[in-house]
Amino acid sequence: RKADMVIVGGDVNSTLACSLVASKLRIPIAHVEAGLRSFDRTMPEEINRVVTDLLSELLFTTCDDANANLEREGIPNEKVFFVGNPMIDTLMAYLDRALETDIHKRIGVAEGNYALLTLHRPSNVDKQEVLSRLFDALEWVQSQMKLLFPAHPRTSERIRDFGLSPRLCAMPNVHVLPPLRYMEFLSLMARAKLVLTDSGGIQEETTILGVPCVTLRWNTERPVTIREGTNVLAGNDPSRIITAVRNILDGSKKPSARPKLWDGKAAKRIVEVLKGYRGAGSKGREKGSGS
Repeated sequence: RKADMVIVGGDVNSTLACSLVASKLRIPIAHVEAGLRSFDRTMPEEINRVVTDLLSELLFTTCDDANANLEREGIPNEKVFFVGNPMIDTLMAYLDRALETDIHKRIGVAEGNYALLTLHRPSNVDKQEVLSRLFDALEWVQSQMKLLFPAHPRTSERIRDFGLSPRLCAMPNVHVLPPLRYMEFLSLMARAKLVLTDSGGIQEETTILGVPCVTLRWNTERPVTIREGTNVLAGNDPSRIITAVRNILDGSKKPSARPKLWDGKAAKRIVEVLKGYRGAGSKGREKGSGS
């Protein structure tokens, strides 16, 4: 079937694959979450973002930083629409239902009295020395509080390959969980004392939830979560991670605000732009700043 437009989201491999196919079939592309940059070309996602944005006819951005990145890369302003963050639309739509779940009680932890960990990026889990350093930090964190760890299959495999399973089993306060459904994870994230992660989306979600976030990376494509949200970059250095967590436990909670247009209405703005689209070269409904 000949589509009028292909809409792709985020920065995963399927985002780039769909964009390449649509481009070769001469079907216009709209990219949701356009313009995000970590400026680290060793990240597969960074290549996906840059190429997808170059191929896209409409670029929907989540923050001012993304607009500035696209302008710097020479993307015509009339293609760019600042609409807000559609992932926050989802969070706000489902948060009440998520909080109805009692997964934290079933696991046996008290609300606000545990840390939540996610770990999956190749830069963190594919090198034994890096993963081992992260374990140094996790050993300290779990000595202070319960640590829930929904383990990504890739991470679980690397832990076994590197012979780190006995070390993990020796941490009494770490609860290793299978990958969780969205509602279960959202419930645990909203009730956590703090979150440790190398995920981009979780940096955004914790910002809206007001939950302190320690990002286990040296860079982020979502700097607004540091500037306005609860996020702190700690890299994979155990001392920096421990310091960041200690600051949270000591009560020095980072003040945060809701980033502009992260109000649960991003999808409506995207629809309005799409309704006004008039084909390749169109300027849409509004120049640059969206609806």
